[in-house]
Amino acid sequence: MPEPTSNAPDRAGAAIERFASSYAAVKEQLARVIVGQEDVVDGVLTTLFVGGNVLLEGVPGLGKTLLIRSLSEALSLEFSRIQFTPDLMPADITGTTIVVEEQKADGTTQRDFQFRRGPLFAQIVLADEINRATPKTQSAMLEAMAEKSVTVGGTSYEMAKPFFVMATQNPIEQEGTYPLPEAQLDRFLFKLEVGYSDRAQMHEILNRTTAGVSAEVRPQLDAKTIVAFQKLVRQVVLPPAVQDFAVRAVLATHPGGEFASEKINRFARVGASPRAAQALVLAAKVTALRSGRPHASVDDVKAVMLPALRHRVLLNFEGEAEGVGQDQVVEEIRDSLPVEA
Repeated sequence: MPEPTSNAPDRAGAAIERFASSYAAVKEQLARVIVGQEDVVDGVLTTLFVGGNVLLEGVPGLGKTLLIRSLSEALSLEFSRIQFTPDLMPADITGTTIVVEEQKADGTTQRDFQFRRGPLFAQIVLADEINRATPKTQSAMLEAMAEKSVTVGGTSYEMAKPFFVMATQNPIEQEGTYPLPEAQLDRFLFKLEVGYSDRAQMHEILNRTTAGVSAEVRPQLDAKTIVAFQKLVRQVVLPPAVQDFAVRAVLATHPGGEFASEKINRFARVGASPRAAQALVLAAKVTALRSGRPHASVDDVKAVMLPALRHRVLLNFEGEAEGVGQDQVVEEIRDSLPVEA
């Protein structure tokens, strides 16, 4: 009797192909309205498919809001935008319990408590200028990011899946702001820096926005498919050598550690946490999938080291005085760390 054959590899290959084609289709839709910023778009999509949250840093007017709104349209997800201000309270974003009166048939009035959901209850949430809100409001936002739920009046409310937060902050104007503490920064899978457009890109932006023609973003994926892709990401093979490289990359950020470089020992105050290793591995798996590969490589880890580590390496006074950037120390680790221990 012939042995039964398994078509599992064929199904896995088809799933990887669907992911790669869907990823490219979403990028193509975003390219209709977003000029350039390819690294930022890749970072946002990678964070979404991992199931994490992303922090964007850049001066106003670079298209951060347009990016997240266009992404919600390309993914057929519910979008919500929250403008953070110093007077914003936690209940303004999570919601509050209100008293509802109902007139009964016998003429009496029945009062009941109902929870009115706030703007945080969406699938894609833009937290605009999150560093302008007080720590109390920031904590309510970050609790929802970490727990995927909100607790109000002792009752827990689950967020819809997928739940994705893109927070922005202005790196220049710091007066009247409340910088995110290190523990809260660590909850963002990626920190992406949005830069200026070049000459050709600026011309293209003007051609698209001042000629009376608006591009239409067409839906490519729904919530169910995105959740399935998030599960697929975790099935990507991670060879032991690649995992060890990711571990050593995180350990290399620890001052005084076994793998720390001279620059880390001199300029770093605090290194990355185990969350950084998780971010490196999961983001590397997405990078492999979008290239059509069922296994991650060291190059995939290197490709995501900057956005995954730049906000997790804290500089000491000497590093700040010398003007050493966090990207510089991460780049040194990326370029000097041996592939094999």
